[in-house]
Amino acid sequence: MKREGMKPAGMTRRDLLRRAFAGGAAIAMPTIVPASVFGANAPSNRITMGCIGVGRMGMGDMRSFLGFKEIRIVSVCDVDSNRAKTAQGVVDLAYAMSKGSGKGCDATGDFREITSRTDIDSVMICTPDHWHVIPAIAAAKSGKDIFLQKPMSLTIAEGRALSDTCRRYGVVLQVGSQQRSDSRAHRACELVRNGRIGKVHTVRVATGADPATGLRPTMPVPENLDYDMWLGPAARQPYTEDRVHPQKGYGRPGWLRITDYGAGMVTGWGAHHLDITQWGLGVERTGPVEIEGEAVFPTDGLWDVHGPFKIEYTYANGVKVIYTDPGRARGGVTFEGTEGWIWYDRDRVEANPKSVLDSVIKPDEIHLCRSLDHKGNFIESIRTREEPVAPVEVGHRSCSTCLLGQIAMSVGRKLKWNPEQERFIGDEEADRWISRPMRSPWSL
Repeated sequence: MKREGMKPAGMTRRDLLRRAFAGGAAIAMPTIVPASVFGANAPSNRITMGCIGVGRMGMGDMRSFLGFKEIRIVSVCDVDSNRAKTAQGVVDLAYAMSKGSGKGCDATGDFREITSRTDIDSVMICTPDHWHVIPAIAAAKSGKDIFLQKPMSLTIAEGRALSDTCRRYGVVLQVGSQQRSDSRAHRACELVRNGRIGKVHTVRVATGADPATGLRPTMPVPENLDYDMWLGPAARQPYTEDRVHPQKGYGRPGWLRITDYGAGMVTGWGAHHLDITQWGLGVERTGPVEIEGEAVFPTDGLWDVHGPFKIEYTYANGVKVIYTDPGRARGGVTFEGTEGWIWYDRDRVEANPKSVLDSVIKPDEIHLCRSLDHKGNFIESIRTREEPVAPVEVGHRSCSTCLLGQIAMSVGRKLKWNPEQERFIGDEEADRWISRPMRSPWSL
């Protein structure tokens, strides 16, 4: 049986353990080995976790991890102290309601207090996009496995640095592209990969776009917000609530619509649907070779990410991927082949002819990595040291494809891309978009 996506990631903790035990040198075991390996009855049996970013998405992810008996959340971090305290209370209450709760959960506003701790095995990172890679690299260097919300990085250069660092330190990183753990997405991609709709020639992808807004007045920074830390590597800008996140509740934050901190829907939803696109095409570890895009960008106001858009990617095998706002195509991902089509959207799949969905994947055909629970798959990968269903290099390539679209829309011309070297061909101006300067003292 051909099986994709389950390759070991460099020197594993299992390998290190085998070497240590074989030589009778257990006392010399590396500190990056999870506490959970020391025995079922040990006080540190569970995988300890620190949660960095516990806002709108982070609180939901944290609550999900609280549901796994294998995980013990011991620290939470947020630059908004109100959110950190709320998350701390949720964790302490959850464990107080279970037997043997032990020590309570710590709260901090500085991610470095989590990444530097030797008693934490893993981290969950759910910060604004411009704050994804710096804490993730710090966690990787300290041997912590990582669950990182998508999109993986703010720039292509950041993504490459993170993927290389995870490989160098042998850590597991699961990107929060949870559609890879949707059985319908898995089914659609396996059918496409095994030729059930013939030779694929076109993929049509459609997601939403964000509205613009007017100018917003400068406001006093709330006492509970470490605004300088929130900005981090991004340029210094005056505070206004619509730049950051609501001070009441967990509504959709304004930073999602500002290019200093993200790229808009092209990465917000593109990181999901272009990830499925590349999985189905079998190009999830490379990228397109040509990109052309157009978009409407706001001319003033606080929110400046793209509005209505169209991007066309061409891959080395000739397949065209056309990514637009939903006014130009059906939402989701439509694979078009010489013998039919398959359409996937969140938790839904259709095909023409309908009989394609009843097709059986034979033992000698391609079988994709299968996961029915995204966070559970991450935990299993910590145990086995096998790649999760959304590993770091794949997350980097999916995010890079989104960012290539953003660059093409911004420069307004067709670009040629070398996916092996991760550089544009004959275009120094476009190459400058691969990275962004970081505000001191932050750097990769």
